[in-house]
Amino acid sequence: MNSEIRADSGICNETKEKQRLAVSALLLLNRLFPEVKHPFNLSERGYQSYAEWEYQKAEKLYDIYDGKLALENKRVLDIGCGSGGKTVYFLTHGAASAVGADICEKYAKDAEAFADAQGVGDRFSFICADAASLPLESDSFDAAVMNDSAEHVGNLAGVLAEAYRVLKPNGRLYVNFPPYFHPFGAHLSDLIRIPWVHLFFSEQTLICAYRRLAETVGDGTERVNFRFSPLADGSGEYISYINHMTAARFGAIVGMSDFRVLCYRELPLRKMLAPLAALKRVGRPFVGCVVAILEKPKA
Repeated sequence: MNSEIRADSGICNETKEKQRLAVSALLLLNRLFPEVKHPFNLSERGYQSYAEWEYQKAEKLYDIYDGKLALENKRVLDIGCGSGGKTVYFLTHGAASAVGADICEKYAKDAEAFADAQGVGDRFSFICADAASLPLESDSFDAAVMNDSAEHVGNLAGVLAEAYRVLKPNGRLYVNFPPYFHPFGAHLSDLIRIPWVHLFFSEQTLICAYRRLAETVGDGTERVNFRFSPLADGSGEYISYINHMTAARFGAIVGMSDFRVLCYRELPLRKMLAPLAALKRVGRPFVGCVVAILEKPKA
């Protein structure tokens, strides 16, 4: 019995040492890469608020959808709206009214203040809710947007079903997101700058390294709590901020929904990488964005 305990302890110590070395290697390698422009860092340093960053980035959405993002004069639901910057952008560019929905209550105050500052507060509202269970009436929206949120929700099938419910017949859902094999698919790039780092290091190594790096920023504790959650068995943590959504998994979930697919595209990281991105197996790391337009058909 004692020999078994000693053997187990040896294995445990060996595992811990390997983990320590992996974290050290990641932190050393991280120094070789330039800082990624990230809204958390911009906000923490007082350069730009999260809402302002979202508002600035919203213009690119119209390019991603190749001019097919039609929100003018429509009642829009923004699923996973964050601080509401994108939602407000839709309103300042023709949407009749908009509701931003996000599970993080902390965004409500910032979103409402930003909408007021942009002069659209009377047409904007924020709701804190799980996107798979929205406190909204059925058939009440002309369009819905899921920008960079499909990779975060815990139950994408449920979210799609709920979006279908609240959309009017012929209403459209616009979805775009970076798939898991994206260079920064682990969504830790505010502090871990190594592209594709999640393909080379274990999740526990990523968490340990991120925690170390979070000690260097003023809002580090908040970032850690935002991204990680304890495992059910109490053995550690996992990155709860993402759901490991791949392009293939997304396509399968959409295929089981009631939506009609009007458009589906996998955009390469760079135009020159398009031939590689088109290769379904080896091309996964070269897909920068999945884009889909889904429609709720008339009964």
